[in-house]
Amino acid sequence: MESFKNEFTNGEITVTYEPQKCIHADTCAKGLSEVFRTTVIPWIDLDAAATEKVVAQVKKCPSGALSYCYNHKSVVVK
Repeated sequence: MESFKNEFTNGEITVTYEPQKCIHADTCAKGLSEVFRTTVIPWIDLDAAATEKVVAQVKKCPSGALSYCYNHKSVVVK
């Protein structure tokens, strides 16, 4: 059986999905179905909505199965 990576990024943020925590409340899919798609793999498409919308939806995950972090790029100032 093929396994799939549970980290998704759009360059700005990385969203992590922990399936063992998921209670399948469908809060993510109901709130932002263009990003959290239940019928295709990979099921998370972070390019389908603005980063702020994705972050807001991830924060609504009732089980904590979804989390996010910002990807910071180091900037060298001379």
